[in-house]
Amino acid sequence: MIGLKEQPAQRAVTLGQYIIENKATVRSAAKKFGISKSTVHKDVSERLKKENPMLYKEVKNILEINKQERHIRGGLATKRKYSEIAERRKKQGQQ
Repeated sequence: MIGLKEQPAQRAVTLGQYIIENKATVRSAAKKFGISKSTVHKDVSERLKKENPMLYKEVKNILEINKQERHIRGGLATKRKYSEIAERRKKQGQQ
């Protein structure tokens, strides 16, 4: 877990490593470490570039892939949501 007092530059490196190791999204990294999406984004897009340019390039590639796949994940989430709603209605109708 990232401590709130951890230096922003070190936090950026920690987040970058997590994103690479897990092919994580900004949202999932934020949730994992209990910080805002804005902080994650700023850390890996600005601070990491200065702190560790090689790691930044790797993270940038993963985030670009995530961005390209975003609409697919959104569509699957919507499908799952409406399937769950339909299932609940079906169960309520059987009672």
